[in-house]
Amino acid sequence: MALSLFALAIFLFLNLDTDFSSTPVSAASEGVQISYGSAIKLMHERTKFRLHSHDVPYGSGSGQQSVTGFPGVDDANSYWIVRPVLDSPAKQGDAIKTGSIIRLQHMRTRRWLHSHLHASPISGNLEVSCFGDDNNSDTGDFWKLEIEGSGKTWRQDQRIRLRHVDTGGYLHSHDKKYTRIAGGQQEVCGVREKRPDNIWLAAEGVYLPVSTESK
Repeated sequence: MALSLFALAIFLFLNLDTDFSSTPVSAASEGVQISYGSAIKLMHERTKFRLHSHDVPYGSGSGQQSVTGFPGVDDANSYWIVRPVLDSPAKQGDAIKTGSIIRLQHMRTRRWLHSHLHASPISGNLEVSCFGDDNNSDTGDFWKLEIEGSGKTWRQDQRIRLRHVDTGGYLHSHDKKYTRIAGGQQEVCGVREKRPDNIWLAAEGVYLPVSTESK
């Protein structure tokens, strides 16, 4: 784990925006504040599976890159870079407040966490996929951060929901698992109701220091 986080920190350092010079730090303890540009894993609270993607398309629905819940902790395909939306004044290193509209970019394939009205493969809810690239993103990649409780800015120990802006669906997972291409991985989808299975927490990752301007 320590080696993989060190390698990730080096990757982020080499790919930082030119206007941000602070060194990224690995975070293993709770309470670390999350800023734009951090690379994190999102853990589904109830099942402990990590939000995951890989260069395998869905065999139905949109045919876009699939998104699943992954049982292991160390898989590199479970890292997501937290980005602001297009034309946002937010910049790398800024703290992220509840109610913010964010994007999550899959670190390995560079595609964006995405949703739409296609049916998810197992449950028939809203499909969640990965789509686009560094230079192509649209409102289907926009997610509203909702922090549970009284917290105002996103921290590692906070329970959160992510609500898809276009469809109103909450990022959701459950015990329904794939049996073939993604055998043992569980379905990730969108549902429009608040449910216990909508809750996620930031887990492993490399967290960029919060800039002094946003504190």
